[in-house]
Amino acid sequence: MRSFLKVVVILGLAVAGALWVLSRPNTLPADAMNGLVGDPERGETVFWAGGCASCHAAPKAEGEEKLVLSGGYRIDSPFGTFLAPNISPGPAGIGAWSAQDLANALIAGVSPQGQHLYPALPYTTYTHMRTQDVADLKAYMDTLPVSDVASLPHELSFPFNIRRGLGLWKRINLTEEWTLTQASTPEIERGRYLVEALGHCAECHTPRDITGGLDRSRWMQGAPNPSGKGKIPAIDPANLTWSAGDIAYYLETGFTPEYDSAGGQMAKVVAGMAHLDPDDRAAIAAYLKALP
Repeated sequence: MRSFLKVVVILGLAVAGALWVLSRPNTLPADAMNGLVGDPERGETVFWAGGCASCHAAPKAEGEEKLVLSGGYRIDSPFGTFLAPNISPGPAGIGAWSAQDLANALIAGVSPQGQHLYPALPYTTYTHMRTQDVADLKAYMDTLPVSDVASLPHELSFPFNIRRGLGLWKRINLTEEWTLTQASTPEIERGRYLVEALGHCAECHTPRDITGGLDRSRWMQGAPNPSGKGKIPAIDPANLTWSAGDIAYYLETGFTPEYDSAGGQMAKVVAGMAHLDPDDRAAIAAYLKALP
């Protein structure tokens, strides 16, 4: 009996040790941002394409107030409620972060303290970002107003409040592969980057599997609203019959071909997309029309 218990204990310790190793936070190489100089003008495009203000501005912010990234937006999900933090360039936000810190957060989902970040920050999308774009984004965000509003903690219950488990989740769901593997034109390639690396459209428009990760076999085919209210529509070619011009116009104005208008969180997305160059909105439309 004692021999059996010893074997059980040894196996248990071995499994625990393996899980500890497999779940450790993995960051970018220490020199990932070396030599990169951020351009705030290019960073502004990354900011709006990445939807930063959609989540990190105060929930009722309008106009120039959307550039005050004080946080507070609540993201309801089956795993609990996530609260967007203050990411303004001040002491209460991320003012002390380096470009390397920001790159680790966006591309690897790891905080400057070495903890896993929750994928409410869509790093499963941002993991495709070019490091130069991160440097540009940091340069732009450093020009934005400072907010002293304290970030609020997420409202999560066990076991979802154990961050270490995200290391295993990332091994399943964090991939550098493109979903649209073939980009046949430079426009579609640009659209793919805007959608799959910055815009994180799939985070809402793609169903999720049992782990809470994106079901890439049903890319852009619509999904239940995480809040439990209604459904987010499908935007793949089989379900969205709008022309590329209709899609680009909607992203600029929020108006559909049926004379309806964007509402809810999508209205915030459109407000960001309206800041992009018309060629970028056309590229997003071309990408969506190129999906299988």
